[in-house]
Amino acid sequence: MPSETGQIVWRHRNVIDLDNWTKEDLYFLLDQARHMENVMDRPIKKVPVLRGKMCVNLFFENSTRTRVSFELAEKMLSADVVNWSVTGSSFAKGETMRDTAWTLEAMGADIVVMRHGSVGAAQYLASKLKRAIVLNAGDGTHAHPTQALLDLYTAWKHLGDLNGKRIALVGDVLHSRVARSDVIAFKTIGCDVVLSGPPTMMPRDVEALGCRYEKDPRKAVEGADMVYLLRIQKERQQDGLFPSVDEYHKWWGADNKLMSYAKPDALVMHPGPINRGVEIASEIADGHQSVILEQVRSGVAIRMALLYLCGGGVR
Repeated sequence: MPSETGQIVWRHRNVIDLDNWTKEDLYFLLDQARHMENVMDRPIKKVPVLRGKMCVNLFFENSTRTRVSFELAEKMLSADVVNWSVTGSSFAKGETMRDTAWTLEAMGADIVVMRHGSVGAAQYLASKLKRAIVLNAGDGTHAHPTQALLDLYTAWKHLGDLNGKRIALVGDVLHSRVARSDVIAFKTIGCDVVLSGPPTMMPRDVEALGCRYEKDPRKAVEGADMVYLLRIQKERQQDGLFPSVDEYHKWWGADNKLMSYAKPDALVMHPGPINRGVEIASEIADGHQSVILEQVRSGVAIRMALLYLCGGGVR
């Protein structure tokens, strides 16, 4: 949000979701991430903007990419980092989220990064913390804001102005917190977003999201500037939501045939980890259109920018 002097004033204390972010907020963050990515290329990858700040990474669900990405971002900003193991801790002994919040405050935590399997967990923790800020690393099927922001940043670096760009999200939208956050981010910045996947994996309120649903993935990716393959949770097959991984790949998996309907230079993204031969073929995952590894790099830069802005930067 511009101030009276024309400068951007950062107004997000916590990052729980992207529901109330503006286009200006998004572009300001992308610009900050670009500066942070320059830090990543230095011989000494460290700046002192969070020196003396304590970051606690609190992951109730397994994570490799997101947790390590946050930890690298925190350390590059010179923060003191604590990875709080949930297994065998007080959480396993029945400590409530409210007690956890008070414990974190008593220990002097400045920033808490949390992933939790319950929708609303990050918001609840933030409501109980008086001083520390909360960055949501994923809560149930609700939101994964930093994933959406790194996806946006990756697309912006390749496509420039994103207004009017066509984005196709293909896969399990119903159970995907990534899909929900990506739809909000890309719609806010002006993209045309279309969803595709098995009808059993689509939310009922697709129209309420401001998107169009195409059952036929060929129609969904036709003319797309970016094709985003959502990870299939194989346990969903046990729920009867799709017959088999082979059938899924046949109809909705990304291969050369499906990608021939998109623009020749369309980007291919995936949040990881990849299920090769299910939602994406190796020929696409490893091909010239894939920016999947670049997404991983973008994640560190975006999280550095958020940590800086929320934890020690612009107000």
